[in-house]
Amino acid sequence: MEPIICGIQQMGIGVPNVQEVWQWYRKMFGIDVRVFEEAAEAPLMTKYTGGKVHARTATLALSMNGGGGFEIWQFTSRNTEKPTFDIQLGDLGLFACKIKSKNVRESYRYMKKMGAEVISEPQRTPDGSYAFFLKDPNGNLFQIVEGTGWFGNTGHPSQCGGVAGVIIGVSDLDKSLHLYRDVLKYETEVYDEQASFEDFHGVPGGGEVCRRVRLIHTEARKGPFAKLLGPTSIELVQTTERLEVKKIFQDRFWGDWGFIHLCFDVQGMDALKIQCEEKGFPFTVDSSNTFDMGEAGGRFSYIEDADGTLIEFVETHKVPVMKKLGWYINLKNQPHGKFLPKWMLKAMAFNRVKS
Repeated sequence: MEPIICGIQQMGIGVPNVQEVWQWYRKMFGIDVRVFEEAAEAPLMTKYTGGKVHARTATLALSMNGGGGFEIWQFTSRNTEKPTFDIQLGDLGLFACKIKSKNVRESYRYMKKMGAEVISEPQRTPDGSYAFFLKDPNGNLFQIVEGTGWFGNTGHPSQCGGVAGVIIGVSDLDKSLHLYRDVLKYETEVYDEQASFEDFHGVPGGGEVCRRVRLIHTEARKGPFAKLLGPTSIELVQTTERLEVKKIFQDRFWGDWGFIHLCFDVQGMDALKIQCEEKGFPFTVDSSNTFDMGEAGGRFSYIEDADGTLIEFVETHKVPVMKKLGWYINLKNQPHGKFLPKWMLKAMAFNRVKS
């Protein structure tokens, strides 16, 4: 059985203030449907938390407009550590989260009106589409991009949906393609250019010459949540001007301040494990059996890209639809590659949290 990459399930975001920043994400992006919220220890992640088991609270939220969600993650057993240096474009790791928009200029006007720290105006990217950057209250970078593959129409004034991809800093772009193109199935290059790019000039280090490659998948994703998660892209950036780059999570733990992982919803975890090992990306963490997130459950695993950036895979087994009525979707026996009915996915909107 071939493994299936169903889409980007969520971007993991380490924060010092889950509820406060989630309220900001609800207001700014409309990511307001709570999939789960749980406080517990993370015993399987000690490889990335200094060899010790740490406690945390986590909330997974998404937008019914479509796109991936956020796993908003906060240590409760220690302080959430900031990087000790200013992160710049080309530093290694998850640099910026792409958010899909139905109208980039309207999103720009709305976010300016709401007082967000918008750091660039809508500019054309190398493929001719418009995008701009802003920071959340914790300084994390988001790029608002032209979106496709919409699931619903919530009417949120931001015109935004959820996660549409990510910008990742890499040390060797050609080497990095092996994972993102061959394993994660972003097989098509939209562009591969080297320059000082106008649309990057507002971000730290954005005026430097860099090489950037944007990857997409031309075949629509399959699987239970694929229609909700929608199409996404990966943009790899390698600086060619600055010789000394740093790992964004250098000397810090998974779960600390910033983008902690990029998570994909998958089917066929056993087959994916074999495939990743054969390609040179062995699982570094594997829950093996169903993990319980209180209101949701499944099997999760992690791999590292060539620079140590964490990629998570989740094979979802259970997800809440209407928790008050005890209505959960059981996916353990879901046929390989089959979509969940749209009405069932839409019912998740009953878990919307209003600001």
